Amino acid sequence: MSDVDHYDYVLPRELIAQEPLPNRADAKLLVVDRQAQALAERRIRDLPELLRPGDCLVVNDSRVLPARLLGQRIPSGGRWEGLFLAAERGLWRLIGKTRGRLAPGDQVQLTDAAGRPDLVLTFVERFAGGGWIVAPDRDEPVLAALERCGRIPLPKYIRAGQALPTDRERYQTVYAREPGSVAAPTAGLHFTEKLLELLRQQGIETARVTLHVGLGTFRPIEAPTLAEHQMHSEWGRIDAATVEQLARCRAAGGRIVAIGTTSVRVLESASVGGQLVPWQGETNLFIRPPYEFRSVDALLTNFHLPRSTLLVLVRAFGGDDLIRRAYDQAIRSEFRFYSYGDAMLIV
Repeated sequence: MSDVDHYDYVLPRELIAQEPLPNRADAKLLVVDRQAQALAERRIRDLPELLRPGDCLVVNDSRVLPARLLGQRIPSGGRWEGLFLAAERGLWRLIGKTRGRLAPGDQVQLTDAAGRPDLVLTFVERFAGGGWIVAPDRDEPVLAALERCGRIPLPKYIRAGQALPTDRERYQTVYAREPGSVAAPTAGLHFTEKLLELLRQQGIETARVTLHVGLGTFRPIEAPTLAEHQMHSEWGRIDAATVEQLARCRAAGGRIVAIGTTSVRVLESASVGGQLVPWQGETNLFIRPPYEFRSVDALLTNFHLPRSTLLVLVRAFGGDDLIRRAYDQAIRSEFRFYSYGDAMLIV
């Protein structure tokens, strides 16, 4: 049995959340106490009494792009579907699927939200990992083109990836402001403006970092061992003001509470020298046992897919046996799993 097999578990399909709750803060919350080795079932709305004055939430303010693209091949009219990944110097990087093979020079015409013909993409060359560099036929800001032609890129385990108009708002945190992700930092989906205000009134601050969630976040570990897994890279940033805010928090006895594994990746990538410092760039940090966390004291996180790097991170933080117990209890108590599901708070 490989160490990757250790991170497998069986989840009844009906526990995969297909819709968000009407009120974000009504989600269930499994509180995991590492010191007491205890589990307790609460609600997200209970956070003001579960956290302490002086604690600081670290949220990822990345905004999900409408990155899912639909179109037809020219001239055959065959269906094509793609996912925008990034843009540089007027060229786009994307992955896509269609019948038959694509070759440099082939073209696809995108359709807008109403199904009308829009941008034409010309395929230029492939890049490592199976994606394409393409050239749009119009010189315009990428965000404007995506807002017109793109759809919200739901993961395939939610309605087979078919987004509804309501997902534009619900698959986005209320504090999202930096466009760049192709998937939501899902722990943050539980927060409302009202809940954040209640936390502020309790003396619990909020600090912002940015990590643009990439496609690799959904990919299972396919290497035979954790050590052989090639971790995907994601772009992140933490500025000097936030570093100073978090230093004051800890100096006063408060805890740094990471909201989601993406916030953990930023904090720990900025702490590789042993101390949290301002940082910006690509990170391929793979947090796995044994790992010494430097800048995270507590973690709010959703329930993650089997054999995923996110599950490995959470078990490294919470303790292997305790988090296995937590997942078993969540399944018994019929918690809702994955992006639109419930959460756990590890303290």
